[in-house]
This record gives sequence, C-alpha cells and structure tokens, in this order.
Amino acid sequence: MVRLTDFDVGARLKEVRLGAGYSQRELAARAGVPHGLISVIEQNKSSPSVSSLRKITMAIPMTLSEFFKEDAGPPQQVFFRKAELVNLVQHLPGNRRSRSPLIELFQIGDARTANLQLLFERYQPGADTGSTMFQHEAHEGGIVIRGTLELTVGDKVGVLTAGDAYLFDSRMPHRYRNIGDDVLELVAACTPPFL
Repeated sequence: MVRLTDFDVGARLKEVRLGAGYSQRELAARAGVPHGLISVIEQNKSSPSVSSLRKITMAIPMTLSEFFKEDAGPPQQVFFRKAELVNLVQHLPGNRRSRSPLIELFQIGDARTANLQLLFERYQPGADTGSTMFQHEAHEGGIVIRGTLELTVGDKVGVLTAGDAYLFDSRMPHRYRNIGDDVLELVAACTPPFL
C-alpha cells in the first residue's frame, strides 16, 4: 500500500483546476459545490470528504487515482501484493494525520485500462462517505467481509454484515456508512471506473 505523506491536496487541486482553465467559481458551479469550498480546500483549510472531492474531480474530469498521480503498476501485471495496492484517499488531510484513517480505499491495478475498478475498502467505526451522496454512470457491487455496512441507495437503506452483498445501478444516489463498533471491510467493484 503506497504511502506518501507530503502530498498537498490544496496545491494539487489548484494545479488541475488551472490546467483545466477553470476559475474557482466555475469549477464549483460545474461540480455543484459551494464556491467557498474550492477556496478552502486549495488553502488546505478544509479536509474534503471523499464524495466532495470526487464531485470536484468529476467536473475536471479526472479520477481520484489521476488526481493523486499514483502509479497503478505495469499494464500487464496480473498479481498484486498488498504493498502494491493504491490507496486512493490516503492523501486527504484527515487521513494523513491519523494513525487509523476513517476511510481507506485500495485500488487493484489500473482501473482505467481494465475498465473495471476493483477495491478493498476499510471504514473505521462511524466512518461515512459524506452527506453528499455519490451518483455516477456505472454499476457497482460488493461483498462485506467484516463489520456492519449501512448502504443507502436512493430511498432504500440496507444493513449488511459479513457475507452479505449488494449490486446496484450507480446512477441512483448512494452512500456508505459503518454503523458498527468494529472496522468494516468490503471488496467492491465498479464498471466503468468511478474513483
């Protein structure tokens, strides 16, 4: 699991925003987030949630993997050791400062080349993908390995435990929460890749 501790989320957001030719106000409008959010992230005064950062990167457009410039390994690689998985959210300010980040999303290989994003996800007790629900053009599914997942898809809410699974059209607004007292671990897939 690649670990870089000096990644500057604010500077990177400013770099990609300017590279795309957007003002802060224009990027915020395209992403559907308040103008001030772009500013405070770029100044590293706020740690964005995964869902907020993903909304912003979608407006550029780019994946979180591209945003964090991680090397996903050689394109023909078949087997991946634990140390080779790419943590898509390790550089978020809240995750860098914590010994146990609230959410960890480990990507296996190059999702864009494979047109399939395969993730090992870990959520600490109380962790939540954010009040802004994800919604994107894809299908996703997964299986809970450990812990208790509360998954909201549209107006449906399900509580899943080890061995339970889910599959849905990602165009439906959705949100993941660990409502248990233990760490939640799951394996998930999304096609086409989203993060």
